Amino acid sequence: MPLVVPGINSAPDSKSDWANKLMGKKLSDTTSDVNSFAKKDLPESHRVLKPDDFATTDHKPSRLNVHVGEDGTVHNVTYG
Repeated sequence: MPLVVPGINSAPDSKSDWANKLMGKKLSDTTSDVNSFAKKDLPESHRVLKPDDFATTDHKPSRLNVHVGEDGTVHNVTYG
């Protein structure tokens, strides 16, 4: 198994980094506990997608897409 050192041989803020930070947490305006994540701490280029939200089909490789459920809990993180 190859050694992966964050920021050296992997892209900083890669999808897996964001997935580890966000999966299972609720997005909120401020971080109030360990089960939430503040929207202001997301990268500048991001969008939060709720079920049944319309999303443009333009592909922006650096844009973080945060997919949340009806209750605001993150269930998927993608780029594009």
